Parts: sequence; structure tokens; C-alpha cells
Amino acid sequence: MANHSQLGFQDASSPIMEELVEFHDHALMVALAICSLVLYLLALMLTEKLSSSAVDAQEIELIWTILPAIVLILLALPSLQILYMMDEVDEPDLTLKAIGHQWYWSYEYTDFKDLTFDAYMIPTTELPLGHFRLLETDNRVVIPMESLIRIIVTADDVLHSWAIPTLGVKTDAIPGRLNQTSFITTRPGVFYGQCSEICGANHSFMPIVVESTPLAHFENWSSTLSS
Repeated sequence: MANHSQLGFQDASSPIMEELVEFHDHALMVALAICSLVLYLLALMLTEKLSSSAVDAQEIELIWTILPAIVLILLALPSLQILYMMDEVDEPDLTLKAIGHQWYWSYEYTDFKDLTFDAYMIPTTELPLGHFRLLETDNRVVIPMESLIRIIVTADDVLHSWAIPTLGVKTDAIPGRLNQTSFITTRPGVFYGQCSEICGANHSFMPIVVESTPLAHFENWSSTLSS
């Protein structure tokens, strides 16, 4: 959960988000090196007298041609690796379907019989003490921790987007189309997200709440709702 003075990312709660944070730090270090080199060269040009031999040197031309290519490779290889990891969906332990509506989410646990519910935002006037305004829902999505979760996302009316920053998940919900992604939660907890696609007047009132629990607790929860 982000706080008011937070400048960086939320604490990663999935392997994909951990990789994204590491790549972000890696890209920032590359950008810092480039900026430092450019500032050094600018200062050198302003303070030193350049000779004609330095301007026309083939060695310098070779360096400023090869160096950008090396930088692009350093950024492209880890980026492609993460893209493949995010797109890869092996045999999931649980499949969840999220359907976006104006302005709430519907969820279906396709591995269970008749385990479906809607999730509406809790109004501020009915919000329990200590809960988060505009982020709490009347029904939480409960999943088992350390299990591969496949989520299928679609919409019933307009474009929506199912996004939870701490899990590194953001998938567009498009009417008439099924998009899928997967994630694994590495720890128990409650993770908050919101619709990330402008979908109408109440776009900011479509929160997403995912609760990661041990497997035994999830089994008790699912059996209670299914019965």
C-alpha cells in the first residue's frame, strides 16, 4: 500500500514485480551513466579548446557509434526477458475470470461450481474504521498464496483495466475479447488496485482488492461460498 510521502514503487509481492523493480533500477543506472557522460563532455567543450585532430578522429566516431548500441543491448535483453515471463502462462493452480462493468467488477472462479460474486466499492459513509477510502470493496478476491493464478479479463460494456501495482499486473478489459495474465503472490496480505482505464463518470470508484491467504484458509473460504 502506497503512502503519501512514497517516491518509489510499492513493495513487490510477486516475482514479476520484483523483476520489474530490478529492471527499473537497472535502467536508471544506465540513464545516470549517460547523463554523467554528456554533462562531462559539455563541461569539457566549454572549458577546453578542441583541436582539429580530436574533432576528425575516427576513433571517436567509432566509440560514439558502438557505445549507444551496447547501451541498447543492456536495456533490451532484460526487458525482453521480463516480457516473456509476463506472457508465459503454464498450468495454473487456479483460474479466475474478472468482468468489468460500469462501475464494478464481477468475478468467477471457473474451477469451482457456482462461485461467483460482484465487488462494489464501499461508500465512505459505510466504511469501517481503519479501512481505506475509495479502495475497499464489499467482496474481496481471495487467492491462495504461492500458487500460480491465471486471470482472464474482459468487459461487459466499455473499456476497463484490471490493475494491481504491487503484483505487477495490468490487463485491459475489452468487450468481446478475453485477455489473460498470470501472477504468484509471495506472501500473505491484502493488495489494492483500481481500474486503470478511463471508463466513464465513476471510473475512480472501481477498486480491486485481492487477499492472499494460506491454502487452508482459501479452501475454507471457497467451501463456505460454494455451499
